[in-house]
This record gives sequence, structure tokens and C-alpha cells, in this order.
Amino acid sequence: MADRKAKKLLYTRQEMFELNKKLLLKRGVTLESIAEISFKQQAKYTENITRELCLESVEKILSLRDVFHHVQLACEIDRLAEEGLFQGPIQDIIYEDLGLFGIDETMGLAVAGLYGTIGQTNFGDIDVNKHGIVKRLNDAGKEDGICHTFLDDIVGAIAAAASTRVAQVTNEELAHEETGIKRLSIFDI
Repeated sequence: MADRKAKKLLYTRQEMFELNKKLLLKRGVTLESIAEISFKQQAKYTENITRELCLESVEKILSLRDVFHHVQLACEIDRLAEEGLFQGPIQDIIYEDLGLFGIDETMGLAVAGLYGTIGQTNFGDIDVNKHGIVKRLNDAGKEDGICHTFLDDIVGAIAAAASTRVAQVTNEELAHEETGIKRLSIFDI
């Protein structure tokens, strides 16, 4: 077996965040648009949350290794489907976003599941009701030449995880206030 040229396989959290941010932007998704979904979802349950906290949560989630792999794979699958590079029936199933397919939702559940069953429940709400950028991605995915089968679910899952993280951070801060101990940073959680 010939020696394989060394390839970069591991990235720092900052590199993963930057690569995810760049790829999402290339696919038409801003971090602010994801944070807006998180804000609207969590504002129903938590008083005094800010869009800044939601954006910080989105950024934190995009720096996680599992999420990095999901975002990169989801966007690549959609790109390959747009270019017609899959063979057999799977090409049309992915490209047309067949409702019975479900693998895209499975990936979304995995990302949202990083924040437990509440994260998955939040993802279900976003997936069914299609808020904000998720709706725009889903609708655009029905246009000729565009595939967002995986992207809309991954974006929804990131928003769901961020929403759940906001609730966790807020409750952690409340618990610390009760004990008189203050956390140093939102990223400690």
C-alpha cells in the first residue's frame, strides 16, 4: 500500500466554527438567522433573554466537533444532489426531499440531542412549524437546481440546540444567584 499524503483531519474549535460559519453563509444561512429562531422559541418560556445570548449559543454549538461533522456532511450531500452526482433512486429521493426519507431528520435529531430530549423536542417544533430561515431554506429547496434536504434540518437542529442551551445557561445563572456564586463565562456551561 502506498503512503497516503498527510491530510488535515483534526481542527480546533475555532477552526471548526469558522469553517461551519463560512459554509453556512455560502449556502445562504447567517448565524443571526439561526439565533433569531432560538430567540423566538425560547422567549416564550424565559424572560429577559437576549438575541446576543442566542447568537453566543449558536456560535458555541457550531464549534462542537459532532456539529462540525454534521454541518459539513449535510451541506456536501445537498451540493452533490444539486449536481446530480448520486446514482440510482437515492439521487431523486434526496433532491426532491421525499417526505418519507427521514435520514435528514435523523441527523437533525442527533445534533439537537446533544442538548438532551428537550433539544430534540425543540427540534421537532422547528421541523414541523418551519420558522424563519428554516422555512426559507425548505421553500427554496423546492426550486429547480436547489437542494436543501439536509441543510434545513441541520439549521433547525442548531437553532433547537441553541434554544435549549439558552434555557440551561439562564437556569444555571439563576441557580448561582441563589447560592451567591457567579460563573465567569457563558462558555463555562
